[in-house]
Amino acid sequence: MSPRVILASASPRRRELLSVIVPEFDVEPADVDESAWNNQPLRSGVTGAAMAKALRIAEAHPDDVVIGADTIVTVIGQALGKPASPAEAAEMLRMLSGREHTVMTGLAVVSRLRTESVVEESRVQFAPLTEEQIRAYVRTGEPMDKAGAYGIQGRASAFIERVEGCYFNIVGLPLFRLAALLPLHGVTPWKLWEPDGREP
Repeated sequence: MSPRVILASASPRRRELLSVIVPEFDVEPADVDESAWNNQPLRSGVTGAAMAKALRIAEAHPDDVVIGADTIVTVIGQALGKPASPAEAAEMLRMLSGREHTVMTGLAVVSRLRTESVVEESRVQFAPLTEEQIRAYVRTGEPMDKAGAYGIQGRASAFIERVEGCYFNIVGLPLFRLAALLPLHGVTPWKLWEPDGREP
């Protein structure tokens, strides 16, 4: 029998993505200050935040498998988190306009068997945006809870010229990397897809 899986995130997008490969899991958002890693190098910052989330929940659930993740957008050497205001969202979109940027997700998995973290990177090319497009998109409210002030799976899909790498990483959870890590913790996704748990 596979151990219970817990997603240490409040993100509805990560919850939806995880449900694609793990049919049943619990959600327990971790109360972690992500800004504590802002001064770290980018890769160690996202993995540090992801690991802190996973460890926080694993403390109370040592027999379970806990998944933590943290995503940032980087453009012209600057890391973009979630905008604090519509004005900041508009400024982020101006920075992304007509440029390629990198989406970096730190992924951490913690269980009794092991503790590990990886980083997944994808590249996204934005089309040049007009001020009218930026204002209209910001008014939808969609940018406000997303790193880099956009959601590739939402209305911002109209602005994306090209993607290189894992699409799901850009949404917030790199499924291929996660599916490769989970069996090391006693959870094999494809064995969970049969309703009765039997292998085909």
